[in-house]
Amino acid sequence: MLKGAALAIGSGILVLLMLGALGGGARYLQARYFYRPIEPEHLEEKHRYLDSIRPGDPSELPNFVIILFDDLGWGDLSSYGNAMIETPAMDRVARAGMRMTDFYSAAPVCTPSRAALLTGRYPVRSHTQNHVFFSESSPLATIRKMLGAGNEIPVDEIMIPEVLERAGYVTGMIGKWHLGGIPGHLPNDFGFSDFFGVLWSNDMQPLHIYRNDSIEVRDETPMQWAASFRDEDSGVEMKGVDQRRLTRRYTEEAVAFIEANRERPFLLYFAHTFPHVPHFSDPEYEGRSRAGLYGDVVEDLDRSVAAVMEALDRAGLAEKTLVVITSDNGPDYNGSPGGLRGRKGEILEGGQRVPMIVRWPGRIEPGGVSNALAMNTDLFPTLLSLAGLPLPDDRLIDGRDISGVFERGAESPHERLYYFSTVGGRPVGVRDREFKYLRSISGDHGRSKPHLSLLGADAENHDLRRLHPERAQELLDAVAEFEEQVAENPRGWL
Repeated sequence: MLKGAALAIGSGILVLLMLGALGGGARYLQARYFYRPIEPEHLEEKHRYLDSIRPGDPSELPNFVIILFDDLGWGDLSSYGNAMIETPAMDRVARAGMRMTDFYSAAPVCTPSRAALLTGRYPVRSHTQNHVFFSESSPLATIRKMLGAGNEIPVDEIMIPEVLERAGYVTGMIGKWHLGGIPGHLPNDFGFSDFFGVLWSNDMQPLHIYRNDSIEVRDETPMQWAASFRDEDSGVEMKGVDQRRLTRRYTEEAVAFIEANRERPFLLYFAHTFPHVPHFSDPEYEGRSRAGLYGDVVEDLDRSVAAVMEALDRAGLAEKTLVVITSDNGPDYNGSPGGLRGRKGEILEGGQRVPMIVRWPGRIEPGGVSNALAMNTDLFPTLLSLAGLPLPDDRLIDGRDISGVFERGAESPHERLYYFSTVGGRPVGVRDREFKYLRSISGDHGRSKPHLSLLGADAENHDLRRLHPERAQELLDAVAEFEEQVAENPRGWL
């Protein structure tokens, strides 16, 4: 414990020394002790919109279950071609509903992707585009604040649960938040009536487990260097929070939420901690997967999906419930991007194209496969549309209603989707229904060039700009025009 504390203190002193050498010591202290979150710009408009929402007829409102995995790759499920990991529960959901092949997270890392899913807006709109938020005890959180990047989502953003709560829904969240750790920026502050889970990724400390705004299980693991707890082989002894049983604990809460609210319309946002690093599998099933520890972790998640689906069936809610299963971004180490190029943290397809399975008996034809362009920003307008609710009129919603894709196999309402740099939020790429253009792609020997890919025929290996110069120019112009729009109005106010 003393060693961990000394390392944590040493890292803080090192940051202070570095800032002092750069003349930033005063800014550090101000950010650390006198920090104020980014000022809201449209808070009045947000409240006006929410006050306009009226409760619907409970008998007519569908339930929504969003199961979000953390760093699950496009190729990690057997229904997406993995031959090493067995995911029979999710395969059954796919056979009973629709599997999407061209579904994207809005960012290749956690925080901005989650913000996009819950708000329907590209991360640049919500000040979440600069990589990820950090635990409030981390020096990196203070550095973010010093740089003006903030470490929590602004309170004037509107999230799915805030709208559905006004419409009469019970709104529950289980799992990982990662959108802020200070009062006013917690799950209950953004419309979740019930929260059970953690505020950060499982490699960040302390990883307390919260019940609403109170700590239910305290993480007493000694503080570590930022990088030393990112690997299951680090030898760190966990105290207080047992990550080996975290998926099981979450699942018990999810089943209990469904059973307790079977008579009311509900939203369940089940945001898993895994398969983010470090990896821990349930001791009861450890060593069973042919894919090793990572496979054990994913197969634990599959058992969790099975339990949630069984709970819906027992409660007689299957035909009243839209189930969405997806991931916040592409895989980290050990995970599989399938036949895609790239991984988490990259704007290559493997970093942002993710699994997407939807089920709704009687509304979605079983066994469907769709290559319609879609993104997690689409969930906000889609769920509101299905609940018969209007969109806000004071801000751009970048997502589109894709309920027609689910229910009728319609074409995508998107002509293009945009990719943003992981740090800075600059639009750096675009794809349409055939081609993808990146302003810069890092390759062998340190080269970095623009790149045009024919998606569906190639895993971003071959640059086709010379073969299709008109398409390359068309997409380059589209990125440049969109960048101008973002620069003029980054938060997308109307």
